[in-house]
Amino acid sequence: MLSKRQEKVLEIIIREYVKNVTPVGSKLICDELNCSSATVRNEMSTLEAQGYLEKTHISSGRIPSEKGYRYYVDNLMKPKEMTGEEMLKLQTIFSNNKLEINDYLKKSLEIISELTDYASVVLGSSSEDNKLKKVEVLPLEFDRLIAIIITDKGYIEHKQIKVEDVSLEDIQKTVELINKLIVGTPINEVKEKLEFEVKPIISEYVKQHEAIYNAFYDVFNDFAIKNDVSFVGKNKILNQPEFNNVDKIKKIFNKLDDEKLLHTIEEDDKDINIYIGNESHVDEDVTIIKTKYNKDGEEGTIAIIGPKRMEYAKVVSLLNYIKENIDKK
Repeated sequence: MLSKRQEKVLEIIIREYVKNVTPVGSKLICDELNCSSATVRNEMSTLEAQGYLEKTHISSGRIPSEKGYRYYVDNLMKPKEMTGEEMLKLQTIFSNNKLEINDYLKKSLEIISELTDYASVVLGSSSEDNKLKKVEVLPLEFDRLIAIIITDKGYIEHKQIKVEDVSLEDIQKTVELINKLIVGTPINEVKEKLEFEVKPIISEYVKQHEAIYNAFYDVFNDFAIKNDVSFVGKNKILNQPEFNNVDKIKKIFNKLDDEKLLHTIEEDDKDINIYIGNESHVDEDVTIIKTKYNKDGEEGTIAIIGPKRMEYAKVVSLLNYIKENIDKK
């Protein structure tokens, strides 16, 4: 553990660097702590030697390291009260009782992106977290119908499909067969069961079995590879000075386009999980702050993506506010 004075030096450097994006020198710290420049320089050197601070080549000042941010988050960060403007904007959304959960999430994250210049994302349950509960079909005109997949987590996926010269009776028989043999199977395993358990016997029940089988196989295939990921304000992070390098931002956006990446970051039992720099698996200059929600069986994750130089206390307060209000809905 650091001494009280070392903690205060680290806290001041993080606060000033987050605000001004310039290395922090000893004079500002001397003025705030009312101690000599020699004392402050000695403490800064100690913090640098221990890996909590880094020295840039363009200045004698210091900036926080990944280890320094982690120490701050784990030991020094205090909850930051939301401003009246922040609370009013979010209250306006949650006071609207006509919205669905996904609408509350998306609109509130739009507000957070506007307030912080960070990207926001809603991560629904991935397909492997869902088991098939039921398949239904809704006939449309001519040769089209809507296939509806319902999971045990209450997730509903629907897709319009086209099956030519196939009777509604045969389609219903196929649905009954699928519901009989595959209900309870994880969505990402349904294709395999269709191939080895349904396909060999479907011809015994259905005349135009090949067209119907292929149509349902495509529906499940689309669902299995889909992760419910919705970005809000993705381009906001371009406003951060850390990301003004074209090659760097291309690398980050390519990582964020990998929908499985954000799902695979390990989570513990904390209400809020903070992944700093390399912990984010995106970039050494990126931080991701995540929290889970579970409302009426609908599970997912809310995440804020920004620079390692993030206003941690502010983001944590905003996420806690959203999580609490989702729980109340």
